[in-house]
Amino acid sequence: MTEAEFIAALKRLPLHPAARDLGDDTAVLAPAGSLVLTKDMIVEGVHFLPDDPPGDVAWKLLAVNLSDLAAKGAEPVGVLLGYMLGDNGWDAAFLTGLDSAMRRFDCPLLGGDTVAATGARTLSLTAIGRAESAPARSGAQAGDALWVTGTIGDAGAGLAIAQGEAGPDTLLDRYRRPVPRLAEGRALAPIVHAMMDVSDGLLIDASRMAVASGLAVDIALDAVPLSDALIGHRKDNRDSRMAAVTAGDDYELLFALPPGTGPSVPATRVGSFNHGSGLLLTDGGAPIPLPDRTGFEHRR
Repeated sequence: MTEAEFIAALKRLPLHPAARDLGDDTAVLAPAGSLVLTKDMIVEGVHFLPDDPPGDVAWKLLAVNLSDLAAKGAEPVGVLLGYMLGDNGWDAAFLTGLDSAMRRFDCPLLGGDTVAATGARTLSLTAIGRAESAPARSGAQAGDALWVTGTIGDAGAGLAIAQGEAGPDTLLDRYRRPVPRLAEGRALAPIVHAMMDVSDGLLIDASRMAVASGLAVDIALDAVPLSDALIGHRKDNRDSRMAAVTAGDDYELLFALPPGTGPSVPATRVGSFNHGSGLLLTDGGAPIPLPDRTGFEHRR
């Protein structure tokens, strides 16, 4: 079955109210929505390359989970690790990278489990955070503006560089060592209507926010922020912008604000929510066709 079909089947299981009908990236437990929980898995050959440095794999495993906490304005409390033992050298380098990342983001280990197995490395982390309020992705309202932090598409270009394309280390680092927007998430949580992180691509994740909110979303391709490094590497044209908005692993924050309200952190307005359904993409104010693929999906 596809990823969407599997999630739909999961929704027929007994669900805790904190699971938000599996429509979000985190669960929020009472009292007062203070505990926020999330789990992400990364798999060799799917989320990281077999020759990616193990220390970078460890960093990414922690960072992608903390990015989900950031999207709920949560401060990390700790993590549980599910680890597949491999060769001693790889495992040692992984632990060194995990230690560096945990100290960087002040996020301690609570426990976990290890297994000995063969095949592609499959690694899992459960992150627990604490938040005063945890905005869902389903809270956008018609008329809201759509904003995004940082720049988009760097990690997608970094993946190509990791696969052998010539390019700057700054882009490679954005793919291998993303930085979760924890401080920005805490600043934004009290004022946004909806928020999530950009993990699978700006277009597909904005569409998910719109669907969860029961709305249509318009995105201006020419408004999407690109870094100087990406423009220098791939130029600034429609093709490079389309590649940027359909690439994953950016881990920036995507959020909805009411009209006339500015963000409390540096961010770029890239679109708006409206009554209806679907995704409208424009360039220079004119509608343009959607790409065949709007972002990463398991088993499309």
